[in-house]
Amino acid sequence: MKREIFINGGPRETRVAILEDGRLVELLHDRPEIQRTVGNIYLGRVEAVLPGMQAAFVDIGTEKSAFLHASDLLEPDEDEEENGNGGNHRGRRRGNRALPNIADHVQRGEQLLVQVTKEPISTKGPRVTRQLSLAGRFLVYMPDASRVGVSRKIEDRAERSRLKQMVRTHLPEGSGGVIVRTVAEDLDEAQVKRELKILLDRWRTIKRKAGFVRTKAPALIHREASLTSGLMRDVFSDSVDRLIVDSRQIFGEIRKYLRELHPDLLERVHQHRESTPIFDKYGIEPEIERLFSPRVELPMGGYLIIQPTEALVAIDVNTGRYTGKKDVEKTILRTNLEAAREIARQVRLRDLGGIVVADFIDMESQGNRDKVVQELRTHLGRDRARTKAHDVSELGLIEMTRQRVRPSVWDTLAAACPGCGGSGKVFRPEVVVRRLERAIRRVAVEEREKRLTVRVHPEVALYLLEDEPKLLASLSRHTGVALDLRDDPIIRMDGFRLVAQPAGRDVTQQYAVA
Repeated sequence: MKREIFINGGPRETRVAILEDGRLVELLHDRPEIQRTVGNIYLGRVEAVLPGMQAAFVDIGTEKSAFLHASDLLEPDEDEEENGNGGNHRGRRRGNRALPNIADHVQRGEQLLVQVTKEPISTKGPRVTRQLSLAGRFLVYMPDASRVGVSRKIEDRAERSRLKQMVRTHLPEGSGGVIVRTVAEDLDEAQVKRELKILLDRWRTIKRKAGFVRTKAPALIHREASLTSGLMRDVFSDSVDRLIVDSRQIFGEIRKYLRELHPDLLERVHQHRESTPIFDKYGIEPEIERLFSPRVELPMGGYLIIQPTEALVAIDVNTGRYTGKKDVEKTILRTNLEAAREIARQVRLRDLGGIVVADFIDMESQGNRDKVVQELRTHLGRDRARTKAHDVSELGLIEMTRQRVRPSVWDTLAAACPGCGGSGKVFRPEVVVRRLERAIRRVAVEEREKRLTVRVHPEVALYLLEDEPKLLASLSRHTGVALDLRDDPIIRMDGFRLVAQPAGRDVTQQYAVA
């Protein structure tokens, strides 16, 4: 598989596109107004402890208090794989191991060192953990752990044993735990010593800053690496064929970083010097535009409909114009296999998280259902976020979960439409006119206004003139209220304004009830 990274850098925005076999699979943004907090370490103050929820709320200086669950007090498993978000680890309930009683470990008003594991999403504040971790390129250092583990993706037993022993040799006794990352395969002793020293020195700096007598919670103690630095640390490796960047400054930063830690990758880094914008040159910009459409086309004519909701993401699979030739089951299987590959790509590309439910086309054969699930799991395996796909249910649904660390790309780049309130729907002109009619009749009941200017969107005004040209005259005659119609492009398509004359007083709220 060919993997490429393209970086479009600018003074107000940096965009990173990751491609696999020429197709966009991840899109990352860095802008001043986007506060990236995952990986940051804060000195926080406990605001409330809720034993019934096994949780506490911690003030870390963000708009909403951070959420600390009892499971985030546990020590990670020995062989837990590092995730794709800076190597941060979060304790979880495992097997029958009981959660600690949070009230025994956290008290209101107490100051705690915590690390952000999930960005604020929608109405929820950030999620934090007490299990701190510092990620290097090859190692993840956990000061409060006690074991040395190796990424599950390093499968060779001899290599796993070698890496464990090498880290144990150079890790001071009682100084914490370490997880060896996937990229560390074939790591030599000098690299281990150098990175352990960097991480241990960083931890000593954090402890010193947190313990300084003038440091008062809430306070930022350690900031996670920038988008570009984190990318070099977590993604850029021997598995990436090339990296192309159009910013001379970022190009220099990347080369400096690689000269110190991975000089053999320098030849894979190139600077884009052409006048054609980098994302246009490599066909990335059109893919970004398609990112915001709910409909995704499949190669053979089928398509997906992707609908995020507050509770979950719903994905519907359709055959579309692809009907095959003879065997209906083969047609359905082929469409579902294409859909499985594309769903795995889309959840990464759109950064969709939480519960995802995919409604595949019904298949008679259990073997075919198993093929679709396996195809989905295979392609989800490329995802840096943790994912889990369940078997096909009796209703033909595949339920899956994907680690949610930050808002989706759509939520990051877009805001709810002020016209439709985020629903994606507005009332039709005929419905708006009926609401307007009821509002005018209320004016007559109140008998307070004798003349109104009616302001509506141009499309509604056009509907009135063409489809119901006598309505306002009839209303005026029956209610005794003089009506003057005005089109106003500033008014939302399904709204209207009633302005009392001659005072010019807006009385819309007084009379306009749905």
